[in-house]
Amino acid sequence: MKDLTRRPLARSELPVDTASLARYLIGKIVVRELPEGVVSGRIVETEAYVVGDAAGHGYRGMTPRNRSLFLERGHAYVYVAYGSSQMLNVSSETPGIGTGVLLRALEPLDGIPIMRLNRGIERLRDLARGPGRLTAALRVDRRFDGLDLCREGPLWLGHGDQEPGEIGQSIRIGISRDADRLLRFYLRDSPFVSGPRSLNE
Repeated sequence: MKDLTRRPLARSELPVDTASLARYLIGKIVVRELPEGVVSGRIVETEAYVVGDAAGHGYRGMTPRNRSLFLERGHAYVYVAYGSSQMLNVSSETPGIGTGVLLRALEPLDGIPIMRLNRGIERLRDLARGPGRLTAALRVDRRFDGLDLCREGPLWLGHGDQEPGEIGQSIRIGISRDADRLLRFYLRDSPFVSGPRSLNE
């Protein structure tokens, strides 16, 4: 049987609507090809930053920092938060719109020893539980900003190897503007989801 996780998602498969894309990406695979081996994880948590969203980086228009958000859907937008944490997002909608989906957590699949070295910890549950941990585990930084995630390369999105299960929905984490919108999606009962327990029920 063909391993569908080794086939990149086609751009035509990605929903154009940002919230729909955030839900669609639950259960899909992030693949990172490193010199020492392949690292991958199943997406278990996302957040959508939609059109007209005051919490979104594209809300006030395009800048040199956020221009990757305005690319055709399926490109990486990587930025630095809190001075040190890299955040990996997937651009959404159509070119020029400036919306995206933040990848918040992964269930580690391939290359777990490499992830442990990258993170400097042993505990499987914590390797990629949270957006900053996720990028550290995959060794992703601003160099990947603008990368096409719909083709094989150093970083790409693949099909999931199983149905994702029940998907929950909640408010987003760590924002103050448009904070009451239910734009966070997560795999229910996954131990790899981040955030407080009250948001994951």
